[in-house]
This record gives sequence, structure tokens and C-alpha cells, in this order.
Amino acid sequence: MDFSFAAFSKSFFHALAGSGTIKEAASRYGMRRPTSFARRFIAGERVEEAIEAARAIEADGMLVTLDFLGESVASIDEAAAATRDYLGVVDAIAAAGIGRNISLKLTQLGLDVDRATTVDNLRRILDRAAAQDFFVRIDMESSAYTERTLEIFETLWQQGYRNAGVVIQSYLRRSEKDVRRMNALGARVRLVKGAYKEPKDAAYQSMDEVNAQYLELMRLLLDEGTYPAIATHDPPMIEATRAHAASRGYPTGRFEFQMLYGIRRDLQARLSSDGYPFRVYVPFGRDWFPYFMRRLGERPANVLFVAKSLLR
Repeated sequence: MDFSFAAFSKSFFHALAGSGTIKEAASRYGMRRPTSFARRFIAGERVEEAIEAARAIEADGMLVTLDFLGESVASIDEAAAATRDYLGVVDAIAAAGIGRNISLKLTQLGLDVDRATTVDNLRRILDRAAAQDFFVRIDMESSAYTERTLEIFETLWQQGYRNAGVVIQSYLRRSEKDVRRMNALGARVRLVKGAYKEPKDAAYQSMDEVNAQYLELMRLLLDEGTYPAIATHDPPMIEATRAHAASRGYPTGRFEFQMLYGIRRDLQARLSSDGYPFRVYVPFGRDWFPYFMRRLGERPANVLFVAKSLLR
């Protein structure tokens, strides 16, 4: 795919993600029926729907992480409500008996409002998670939040919270230093390419550069990291990961592959059947629209799927 088109697509859908009017219309129709267009990528609006999807994934021999979608809350009260919701999600997952692994965003817990409140909210979730043997992945947002996210993670790591990991985006110019920083801690990293529209001074704009850094960081994580997650739907990145692991004699259990719910199910099944630990990122919740728009921006081929769904 021409990178200029991919960059345009990311910018276009990033702009749509901020549209309140489009979000309201999509929220009305996008999840109405099991065959609605958003259902391909979103497990549902309720935790019960996400648990049902997770059970089906686990029945196929794969792992899951559940993400209760939400970001950029505007008040301490909203952050507190999101925290209570996540505590309920932890309890619901534990009661259901599915894999105890969740993902969350710090702006959902108040990072745009107050740092101390965010740390307190995250600590509450980590405490509840640790009591029930959960792992919590702190998702990475745009580059404006990268340093604050890593600093908060390090603060809690130094306080003894070891049931958490972070995400590093290969398109950011700073990411090699961040991977080395996390490797030195012994923290678990999920490596992704990145889905946000970023300025040139913060992120590589060429797909070749993004891919080259992804491969460099993948090798660094496999060689020196702690059970990294290689999150990609790109076959060349997957094959390069497999080849590097094989060349070093690494067992398949040294790392895991991850992909998003509803994308490249054929590759998901193949990697799982080949014996690699494989985890599916299962998003759910009423605030699904921004996430959905970023997925369309990442993979313009998904637009055709949505268009066909709308025509039906």
C-alpha cells in the first residue's frame, strides 16, 4: 500500500474519531444487532458479551486480554466511575473463570485531570487484580502521554507492583530508549506499530522506517526482554520474529504473539496451531467509537468490510 494513502487514511479517521455527531450516530447503529458493522472488531458493550467472546477464543486454544474501552475523561468523578467499572470487570472475569488479563488506558483513569488521582486509581485496580492473580497491561496512547505513562508505571513498579506491563510503539523515535528502559526493569512489554496521528519530530512517517524499527525492537525484546508480546497483523513482521527466535534457539514460550479481535483470524489460528502462545485483544464497552476509528485508520482494507455491512 502507498504510504501516503495510509497516512491520509490515519489522519482522516483520527479526525472522525473526534466528531461527536458521528460518534452519536455510530453509537446508535453500530452495535444494534449481532451483524452490525462494529461487531467485527468490538465484542459488545457489556462485560458479559466480552466474556462470551473470550470463552469462544479460549475454546480455540488461544489466550485473551479484555479491554473496557474508554479514554480522555474530563473530571475526577468520571475517572472514579471508570475505576469502579474496571474493578467490576475484574470481579466479573474472575467469576467467569476466563483468563485473568486486562488492558487499560491512563487517560481513562484521569491522566488529563490529575496525575495523583490517576496513580491512586491505577493502584486500586492493581491491588484488586493482584488479589485475584490478574495481569494488567497499561496501553500506550499518543506521544503526548508516553513519558507520563512510563513514569507512572515505574513509580508503581518501584512500589512492588509486578502484575503490570506496558506498551511501546515502534513508530515513535524515542522507542528504542524506552524498550531498553523497560528491559532494565524486567517489565513485560507489548510491541505495536502505533495507531495515532503523530508529528514528524515525534514519530517516523515512512512505513519502511516504522517497520525497520519494529524489527529492531522485536529483536531487542526477544534477546533481552521479559516475556514480550509481539503484537502485529503483518505477515513479514511475524515471519521475521519466528526466524529470529529460531536462529537463537528460543523456545516458543519465550514470548507471545498478539492480535486484535476480529482481524486476521486466519493468522491467529495458524500461529496458535504452530504452538506459539497467542493472545487476542478483546475490546468492549459503550465508548467504542474512537477505538473503532483508529482500527479503520490503521487498516484501510477494513473500510470495505464496514461499507459492505452498511449496505446490507
